[in-house]
Order: sequence, then structure tokens, then C-alpha cells
Amino acid sequence: MELESTRTAAVARQKMLATEPVKSLLWKLSLPAMVGMFSMALYNVVDTIYIGRGVGSIGIAAVTMAFPAMMFMMAMGQMVGIGAASVVSRNLGAGDLKKAELTLGNAVGLTIVAGVVVTLVTVPNVSVLLGWFGASELVMPQAKEYLEVVLLGAFFGMFSMGINNMTRAEGNARVAMVTMILGAGINIVLDPVFIFVLHMGVRGAAIATVISHVVTTVYITRYFLSGKSTLRLRWASLRLDRRLSTEILAVGAPAFVRMGAASFMVLIINRTLGFYSGDMAIAAFGIANRAMMFAAMPLMGIAQGLQPILGFSYGARRFDRAFGVTKFALLVASGVAAIGFLLLALAPGPIVRVFTTDPVLIEQGVHAAERMFVLFFLVGFQIVGSTVFQALGMVRKALVSSTSRQILFLVPLVLVLPRFFQADGVWLAFPLADILSFTLVAAMLVPLLRDFRRRALDPSLVTGA
Repeated sequence: MELESTRTAAVARQKMLATEPVKSLLWKLSLPAMVGMFSMALYNVVDTIYIGRGVGSIGIAAVTMAFPAMMFMMAMGQMVGIGAASVVSRNLGAGDLKKAELTLGNAVGLTIVAGVVVTLVTVPNVSVLLGWFGASELVMPQAKEYLEVVLLGAFFGMFSMGINNMTRAEGNARVAMVTMILGAGINIVLDPVFIFVLHMGVRGAAIATVISHVVTTVYITRYFLSGKSTLRLRWASLRLDRRLSTEILAVGAPAFVRMGAASFMVLIINRTLGFYSGDMAIAAFGIANRAMMFAAMPLMGIAQGLQPILGFSYGARRFDRAFGVTKFALLVASGVAAIGFLLLALAPGPIVRVFTTDPVLIEQGVHAAERMFVLFFLVGFQIVGSTVFQALGMVRKALVSSTSRQILFLVPLVLVLPRFFQADGVWLAFPLADILSFTLVAAMLVPLLRDFRRRALDPSLVTGA
């Protein structure tokens, strides 16, 4: 009876992806993802507030200095998760459940290998890493305390970040949402206990983070073993298939490069700000970056809601649905980004004051935000555009679109502009990178949308005949 119920639920999810109107379907899958991503962003913001209030400006600078390593760790998890999700969605659309389940198992296997390697390589070399990142003598001790703990739990962070994509790929956005809310909620509750009650400072914040990742890892694993999911995690499928693993990593490579580029970007910015302005400017960037992530998370939720619909539609050769859902996702993301722009660029003062009472840090944080977020309303188009190419397995275009902002434009601008404008050159690099990246992504995406529309009007292509 339970098996029959599970099969019925699985069929219903596949029917939903195939037949439900794309606008309502996008909201159905995006809203849980947006809530989940919002909760994760809220955790990052609250975590920084606790550190700012309980440890001080140097604590914020220390966590900001450790951020490149954390982002690299997340990039590894997302490479596996997003790559596997694209493969799963397209195979479910084509009716190949066996390969979809094998993909899940290989994704878990790859995450285990990557997590072990990251921990073994990085933990003994934390001081060296932070030295490369540009940590000053004042910031180094607290940055080391924080990063050592996070890297010890690298596998759990990568698993909870990456494998959660599989629940969206099979159309179960609710489980993905619960996973992220669960992790964020545990972290928000434990942070003040470790920081204020046990007086563990930044190390306590890191311990709370790892505990939340452990809990979410257990939750996701139980879901895929319970029989309630469309995809079943079978131990035999953990054995890596070379061809399938290569496909997962190839499709997920743009996500890795995008987040890896973000890691490299933060590293360059930290070193540049440290050279031109010192630790307080790094702390100001830490606050502004958290605020930007908070505003960007709903956009990521829309992109995550789009991915399974677009991948399924493309695999089923329903180009009419592919065109409709992509166009609608671009409009919604642009609207949400515009709201984020209004909050970040026009009212930065109240936002910065939430994190700190230090008047010098408040002044520098507001100064940074007023310049960084001038063109933030373009970011929604960029994020959804790169997700389109990932969902379709177009590796080269996904790689270019996902790295254009950080690698092609932002990093060179950060290296050049401060020579003329000092720290202001860092802040001004962001809007310039936004407009350049928007232009590049639009140049690649518009022809694809025209092709979708042309194919949608051809009955033989719509039906797959």
C-alpha cells in the first residue's frame, strides 16, 4: 500500500511538470525555494549581527576573511548538486527513471569524496590559507578559530547544499524548502547560545553552522531512503560511473566556476581593501556583501524553481512550455531585483545599523552600499539567464554567463579601479560589472528564446514527432 502510494505521488509530480500551466507551476516551485533561500540568507544576516554585537567589528572582519574558503566549499557542493539536478530533470522528462536514480547515487558518492578531500587538504593549512586571503595580525586569530571548525564539517555543508537540489529536480520543492528552513532555524537558535551564553565567540558561530549542516544532511538522506521520494537512494548507485560522473561535473562546472569566482572575487576584494583602507573597510564589505546576498537569495529561488520545469520541458521537447516559463521567470526575477535595489541603494543606513553600533563602521558601510548597488536591478536577469543554460546542459554558454560578472568583469575592475579611486574603486566596480554582464547574458539568451518560440510554433517539434 505504501509503495503504491509513493508511485502515485511520483506520477502526480511528473504530471504536474508536464501539464500544469507554467506560470502557476513556476510559483509553486519557486515560492518554496524562495522561502528556503530567504531563510538561509536570514541566517547569514543574523549570524553577522550576532557576531557584530557579541564579538565586534574585528569579528565581522574575521568571518569576512574566512568567506572565500567557505564559498569554495559551497561551490564544490553546488557543482555536484546543480549538475546532477540538470541530468535528473532531463531524464525524468525523457521517462528514464533508472538513470535519474543512478544520477542521485553518483551525486552522493561524488559529494562524499569531495568532502573528505577538502577537509584533509585544508584543515592542516588554515593559517596558510588565511595568509593568502590577506588576514592581518589583528584578524588572523579569530578568522582561524572560525574557519577551522567550518572546514572540519565540510562534507556536511557540501551535502546539505548540493544534494538538496535533487528534491527540486524531482518536483518536490516543499522538502527542499523544509531542509533550508530547518538548517537556518537551528543555526539562528544556536548562535546566541554559543556566542552570548557560552562566550565562545566566532568559534561558537562556526559550531552552530556545522551542527545545522549535520541535521540537514540527516534529513535529506532519510527522505531519499524513506520511499516517499520519486528518486530512491540505492547504495549500489553510490559506486561512481565514470561517464555519468563526468556528465554531472561537466554540467555543474559553470555553477562551480560561478561560486568559485565569487570566492576568488571576495579574496581579491579583501586583499585590495586591506591594502588601501584596512580591516574596517573589510568589515564594511562583509556587511554590504551579506545585505547583497540577502537580496539575491529570492532570485536564486526563482532560478531554482525554473530549473526542473525548463529541464523537464526541454527533455520532453515541449518548446512552448520552455519559452513560456523562461520568459515569465525573467520578468519575475527582474521585478524582485528592482525591489531589492530600492531597499539596498536608497536606504542603506538603517540596514547597516542593524549589524553594528560602531560609528566608523556604519559610515563606511553606508558609503560602500550607496555605490555597490546602483544597478542591482539587473542582477535578476543575469541569474535566471545563466540558469537557463545550466538547465539545458549548454555547458559553454552556462560557463560564460555564470562567470561573466565575477571573473570577466568584476575582478579586472577591482584590480584596476582602486589604482585611481582607492577603496572607492572597489565599490564602483560592482555597478560597472552588472551592466556589462547583463549585456553579455542578453546577447546569448535572446537568440535562444527566439529559437524556443520558433520551435513552439512547429507542431512536429512540440510533440516530438
